[in-house]
Order: sequence, then structure tokens, then C-alpha cells
Amino acid sequence: MEDVTSSTMRVAELAELVAQGGVAVLSGAGLSTESGIPDYRGPTGLARKAEPMTYQRFVGSAEARRRYWARSHVGWRQIGLARPNDGHRAVAELERRGLLAGIVTQNVDGLHQAAGARRVIELHGGLDRVVCLSCRERTPRAELERRFLEANPDWAASGRINPDGDAVLTDEQVAGFRVVDCTGCGGLLKPDVVFFGENVPKPRVDECFSMVGGARAMLVLGSSLAVRSGLRFVTRAAALGLPIAIVNQGPTGGDGDAALTLDAPLGRTLTDLTTRLTAE
Repeated sequence: MEDVTSSTMRVAELAELVAQGGVAVLSGAGLSTESGIPDYRGPTGLARKAEPMTYQRFVGSAEARRRYWARSHVGWRQIGLARPNDGHRAVAELERRGLLAGIVTQNVDGLHQAAGARRVIELHGGLDRVVCLSCRERTPRAELERRFLEANPDWAASGRINPDGDAVLTDEQVAGFRVVDCTGCGGLLKPDVVFFGENVPKPRVDECFSMVGGARAMLVLGSSLAVRSGLRFVTRAAALGLPIAIVNQGPTGGDGDAALTLDAPLGRTLTDLTTRLTAE
């Protein structure tokens, strides 16, 4: 992490870049850790060895679906109660001031919107929605949680929360959980998020590229850019000659293309940014 003097100087540089407007924001899990949601590769994720669910396992195995939904049902208690932190509120304030071209988030927690941001593209979907894999009807996660409680009145479990919003449970805890299906057609229900092994829908990707193409600069917040899903937008911004700034705790895959990098806590840094912009 950078020392205070260096960080202050870089926040001043960041303010100069953002003050000109037209900034496309790309956010990752590191922005939500201060809301109590762990990440994969940052400081809260280093000690975790979570094995994410793949689409192929989910659709191919009733037992895999039971395990996923039992773990997700427990994890939702924390994810569903999470609240925006100073970083989310600062991004929403930047949007309110007309400085952003838009926000692309790799997160599935909905905290940008909860903080008041409006133009948000959820690259990987959102955990607050459920989709039927047969009829494609989308329903609120709250409705599914109510049905889980009705179907499992005597079931209770707890465990450490993983980055995907599920909890670590034992086989014995999972065994007694009852899964429910679509009320409309009886099809399999899946969270409206992109699992590993799935592709982000092309229209959504195109919308993100369009946002970057219309931007004047790019600001990456809390993403290690370790996978192509997010890195491709930074690569496009670099190809277009846009100035790129990255705020993250730890190195990222986009540092080589960045004009400015800050290794610092997101909430404090973004709050300092909005304060500096107000004073200017």
C-alpha cells in the first residue's frame, strides 16, 4: 500500500482526470469488501479457497443444485443485508454530478444501485433475481427465499461466506435441504448471474464496449483484472487512447496500460476524491 503523501498526490491527479467528465467506471469485488462481502484475489480473498459453481455442474446434477442452493440460502442472509459503503456512495455522487459516462460492474450484489447510481450495467448479472432455465421467467430473490423457508421449516445452518455469496457448509448440513422449482413451469431455477463456464450475453458485452467507446477516460475500482471478463474493457480503452486510472489494493492485470494507479482502500480514496472535487 502507498504511503499517505504519495496517495494524496495521486488522488489529486485522479481528481484532475475525473473533473473533466466522461469517465467510464469498471468496478470489481474490491469495491464491496468494505460492505462485508469478501473478494477472490484481494486482501479478504487471499485466505479463501472457494470453488465456484460452474454452469455445467449446476444443470447436470441435482445434488450440485442442492448444495448450491443450500449454501446460497445461508449466504444470502449476509449478501441481502449488505449496504453500500463510502466507495459506492462516492461513485453515485460522481454520477449525480454528471462526471460519468456510465458504470460497468463485475459485482452481483446490487450495491451501486442501492447507493443511488442509475446507469449501471451488471456484467455478471445480479443475485437479487432468479431465472427459470426453461421458461426464462425472472422473479425476485426475496420470493425464492420465502419459498425456501416454507419448504425447509426445520432446516438451519451457518458457515463462512464465500465471494459468490454462498456459505461453506458440510455434507451433513446440505443433505437435509429441499430445493424448489419454477412455480410457472416446474423448470430449474438459477440465480440470474453468469456462472463459470457461461458466457456473458453478447448484447450486454456490446453495451459495455459502447460505453467505453463513448467515454473520455476509464476508472477501474477494486478489480484485479485477472480474467478477461473485465480486462477486455481496459484493453479496449487503451487501444482507443483513453487515459486509464486504477484504484485497487494490490497489483492488477491492467497496470501496464494505466496512466495512474493507486494502491489504497477504496472507500477512503473515493471519499477523498469527491471531497477534493467539491473544493475545486
